[in-house]
Order: sequence, then C-alpha cells, then structure tokens
Amino acid sequence: MEMEVLRPAGGGDPPPEAVEPKPPPWWKRAELRRKLAIAAVAVWALAITAVVLWPGGDEADAPARSLPSASPSASGAPLTVSEVYQALRPSVVLIKAGNDSGTGVIVNADGTILTAFHVVREARTITVAYADGTESPATVANSSAAQDIATLKPQKLPETLVPAVLGGGAAVGDAVVAIGNPLGLTATTTSGVVSGLERTLSRDEGGDIAGLIQFDAAVNPGSSGGPLIDDQGRVIGIVVALANPTDAGTFIGIGFAVPIGAAVGAGEGDGQNPPL
Repeated sequence: MEMEVLRPAGGGDPPPEAVEPKPPPWWKRAELRRKLAIAAVAVWALAITAVVLWPGGDEADAPARSLPSASPSASGAPLTVSEVYQALRPSVVLIKAGNDSGTGVIVNADGTILTAFHVVREARTITVAYADGTESPATVANSSAAQDIATLKPQKLPETLVPAVLGGGAAVGDAVVAIGNPLGLTATTTSGVVSGLERTLSRDEGGDIAGLIQFDAAVNPGSSGGPLIDDQGRVIGIVVALANPTDAGTFIGIGFAVPIGAAVGAGEGDGQNPPL
C-alpha cells in the first residue's frame, strides 16, 4: 500500500524520506505461531503414545497379559469313594421289614425304590427311612422272585427327593462302591472292584440266578437291596447275596449283584425304565 507523505506548510528542508516499517519479528507472526502450537500438540500426543506402548523397565518386552479364564474340569474323571458316597447317600434308604432290615435305592422321580425281593418277601409291614431321617410306610409295587428284585412304593416322600443315576455295564477290574445298612449300621460304605461277570448263584429256593456281577466290596446281612455304584456315581447293580461256604453268613470277599439292566424291569421289563 502506498503511503502519502504529508508536508508541513511553509518552507524549510523537506522531511526525510519515509521509511518502510519493518515486519514484526518471526515469533510474533500469527500464522507461524499457530503452526508451532499445532506442532507442539502433535509432539505431545506422540510422547504420550510412546509412554503407553513402550513402558520402560524390564516390562518393555513382556507379552500382553490375558484375562484369567475358568479351567474346564476333566470329563469322565473317576470320583473318589467319598464323592460317590456324597452323591448317592440321599438316594439310599433303610428298609424295615418286620424284624429284619435291608437297603433300597430311589430310582425314579416318583419315589420308586429298588431293593432285593428277599428283604420284603415275608414282611407284613414295610417302612422306609430316608437319609434325612423321615420315614414312610411302603408297599411292594412289583417283584421278581426269579431275579430277587422288588420295587416299593412309599406313601410319603422326603422333602428333597434325589433319585440315583442309573448306569450301564461293568468290566472286570472296574472300581465299585457299595452303600448299605449291614447289621443295622446305616449308610455303611465300602469299596472294591468287579471280580467277575455272568456269575450264577445257586439258591435253595427260587432257582438259580444267572448273569450276576461278582464284586469284592464288603457286604453283610442288611446290605441286600443296596446299590453297587461305579466310579462315575452311577448305579450298575443291586446287591442280592454274598458267598460263604460256612453257615456264618458273613462276608469273605465275594458278593453278588443283579445288573441294573435286569433289575429295573424286575425280571419283566425291557431294562430301560423302572416299573411304576
């Protein structure tokens, strides 16, 4: 922009030529200051990012930490004897049949109890005592003398009903647990293995019973009707007898159980569901 020089009125030396004003210093230039501010912000952002991505010290090369996750349990892992007992105890009952006693196991959601037929065969009255201490009268719903198996219908159910889980077949050497009431000692638990399969038991009454599981978990009078359980907590048989060459009637290492497939049908069904 041109500048107009004002001259004073009158004579005299002319004023010195006007001098162009100097531009403002570089640090006062608005445009440059704006650019410097933007650059400073960028440098600051990069510095913060570097601190986050590359922490100092020995952790600089450490891999990223992952969030903790639940460890899955081993599927099909064998249960301990204690775990089998805890799982099955609510399903096992004491059967009072006249002056005798035996064992039974709840096998259905309606309270059906599976036991040995000889436990209730001559009883005029039957009472079942549940794990929680409550008792109920019961009647024989179905039976098979040939298999020595009976099912009972209780009149009253416990406050918490826990049917047992029924299993499948067994193999020689498989670990087993027996729960029963031998000699009136309630909820006695013993363990052993399957000693043999397809055994035949000769009886004075009722004929032979074939296809039995032989096991060596200790059982005694009062254990009859109780469950034989595998290491997955499944009932694989119903205890019906023990072998003793003397007349003592005590355990010497050989017990017998009706396989659950034959027991649930009481000798009449298809081995899939307990008779109702």
